[in-house]
Amino acid sequence: MNQAISLFDWRSEINFQKTDAIGENLILLENPQIHLSFNYPFKVDITIVVICTKGTMKGSVNLKSFTMRAPALLVVMPYQIIKLFSLSQEFTGYFILISHKSIESITAIYIKDFYTLRNAVKEQPWTPLNAENMKRMLSFFTSIQQIIRTKDHIHRIKIAELLAQAMYLEMENVFSKSLKNEKKSKRVILAERFLNLVEHHYPAHRDTKFYADKLSLTPKYLSKIIKENTGKSAIDWINSYVLLDAKALLKSTNQTIQQISDQLNFPSQSHFGKFFKNHTGVSPKEYRSK
Repeated sequence: MNQAISLFDWRSEINFQKTDAIGENLILLENPQIHLSFNYPFKVDITIVVICTKGTMKGSVNLKSFTMRAPALLVVMPYQIIKLFSLSQEFTGYFILISHKSIESITAIYIKDFYTLRNAVKEQPWTPLNAENMKRMLSFFTSIQQIIRTKDHIHRIKIAELLAQAMYLEMENVFSKSLKNEKKSKRVILAERFLNLVEHHYPAHRDTKFYADKLSLTPKYLSKIIKENTGKSAIDWINSYVLLDAKALLKSTNQTIQQISDQLNFPSQSHFGKFFKNHTGVSPKEYRSK
């Protein structure tokens, strides 16, 4: 049976009658049962926040392996490629699932902090928590949980969003040790917006013009900004995401090379093979057999 890196159906894993949630926009889970039956990469269309209070988790995000040890905070952004290797027997944690719609609302005021956090967790998805940080994160979890349970409160959803905003700022704070805290220019923020768009659209759009149009820029100007601020060209970034997906598919599924080529929207298997070899030095078949 083929296993594609598609959006994981997390909704089917949750009993919404027995959890604290506002629809599918904001969901809180205390020490949920986690199935390790899937040993292949997958994606979700939500932000996942895990406050780990005990034990260890081993996995990878976008092919970068990690071992998280409690007390710790883990953040996985939408559409990242996730693989879960193992959980220690004593693992316990609090999970917060946030939809794309809610993220937009939560980060509307603090958009700079959102992109700062997003870039930090791309490099390292988890960070240790000291006693004070853990106390604050659990306090936010409990406060959000309590307002969600207050069904008759006329401002229930708005208060939950405001608490989630505060929690996001705390998350940016605890990840700050891995960040450069200089004030970001408009060009740097624009480069980050470009990377965010690429993460969402690279399977279908591998041309710079698509992203330039989204950002209301010319392709030439966008390419200049991206090169100056990241050291890589816009097309190199787009290709790197395609290669990441291709490598994960080749190593972690039994899909044929033709099926992978089709999934990544190449016009033919031959075009995919040439693209892959030009960027890696080996054919897809050779890479898979290594």
